[in-house]
Amino acid sequence: MSKSTPFAREDVMQAYLDSLLQSPEDPAEVTANTARLLEQATADIIAKEPVVAPVAEPVIAPPVTDDVTETAVEQLSGAVPPPVKTTPVKDMLENRFQALFFEVAGLTLAVPLITLGGIHRIEKVGGLIGKPKWFKGVMLHRDQKINVVDTAMWVMPEKYDQNLAETLNYQYLIMLGDSLWGLASDKLVNTVTLTRDEVKWRESGGKRPWLAGMVKEKMCALIDVYQLIAMLNSGLGSNDQTP
Repeated sequence: MSKSTPFAREDVMQAYLDSLLQSPEDPAEVTANTARLLEQATADIIAKEPVVAPVAEPVIAPPVTDDVTETAVEQLSGAVPPPVKTTPVKDMLENRFQALFFEVAGLTLAVPLITLGGIHRIEKVGGLIGKPKWFKGVMLHRDQKINVVDTAMWVMPEKYDQNLAETLNYQYLIMLGDSLWGLASDKLVNTVTLTRDEVKWRESGGKRPWLAGMVKEKMCALIDVYQLIAMLNSGLGSNDQTP
């Protein structure tokens, strides 16, 4: 990735992501620190549109044992499904792997390409009653109903307000594995080859299983897609305690 790519100030993102990886015990402290750090990070983003790399054909993730097979809309409308045991993304990756970097409200996130289900342009999204606030709605794409996540609201609910909502310009859907979940994104940044040593892997268990680790040089979160799918299927937000 070129040095001109607009990432948040490194010390701010380092502190924010370290606070997630360490999983402090006091939820109130986490919320306050996250809100403060993200406010600084958003203010320090360089206002420069990155060059968007051509979008390749959708990369279908390999099957995962005991992965959820029902659609998320059906599950959210009924009972909460039982916990699903998934393989941590860290255990699925080779020493060198590719990741897609994308941006949401000034925050840069990354997903390993082997867990990327594809990228779509966001079209008309229809809302549904009785869903979590972060559930933006359903988008029809080639006769499929894609569940659209308001990514900014899901990742940083304590920061989400009217001012932040007005700055969002969702243009793309980052599809998660072979599920029907898509993360709304403002910008596609780039595709980068990483090594496992370039990631500070999440060590603690129980909290924030969606966070695989931090890409150290870029100071951005690497998403564990299958853990995230399981949380979305259960109607859980990013800070919710998993079963």
